[in-house]
Amino acid sequence: MDKPIDTNDRNIIGMNQDLLQLIKDYTTKEHTEINASLLGKSKDNLVSMLLDLLTIYYNDLNSSTMRELVVAVLAGYQPSLEKLGYNGFRQNTLTGKVEHCEIKPRNVRSDSTAKTPRKLDGSGNFTDYTWAKFRRHQEENPNMLVAGFLDAHLIHIFEFSFNEQGFTSRLQEQLERRFPTGDITSEYLRSAQFSFTHYKDAESLKTIYIASKQELTKAQPHITKNLFNYLEKTAQ
Repeated sequence: MDKPIDTNDRNIIGMNQDLLQLIKDYTTKEHTEINASLLGKSKDNLVSMLLDLLTIYYNDLNSSTMRELVVAVLAGYQPSLEKLGYNGFRQNTLTGKVEHCEIKPRNVRSDSTAKTPRKLDGSGNFTDYTWAKFRRHQEENPNMLVAGFLDAHLIHIFEFSFNEQGFTSRLQEQLERRFPTGDITSEYLRSAQFSFTHYKDAESLKTIYIASKQELTKAQPHITKNLFNYLEKTAQ
């Protein structure tokens, strides 16, 4: 049985040769050939390959697709895999209206070699932001889903309405600095950032998911004090 990827050692990622072969075969061979190859492998080998693939995908620095997918499902939304637009939708059973969600998942690595390693702080950001996008969000008022992961393990999911004053004020301040007189064609605010501070007092704030107290204690060194205290009070 191949040794599963150890998420605490970046150099081990990719050493599962069967998984590498499967990735190559998927783009160069017919599915019938791939099926035959997989059916010939042991259950332990298949499990190892799947876990390794999920580990790589969840920890991918350049893609948040998998993290967005699990957050949408846990929060009760139908995921959307489109690159543009909202990340998911659901129908409100009381009003019959369709609600959309904007997911902001943050993954922190415990093995970071950065001088000041990043910690989970309930933060997120909108990339390539403009006044036009901001006003569309105000008009449509999607539900924000802010999630934190440590080594691809889910720690929390918060939900709140976009049109919370403290939250929109934070975005508006950054847009005013970047575009004091309005949008400029082909120019963007590269990253409109926010943290837990900007929505922790929101009336619409809901806690969708929190890891167990045992898991939180283990993750504490990688969570800011402000956020950890809030999570600890709410966790079971």
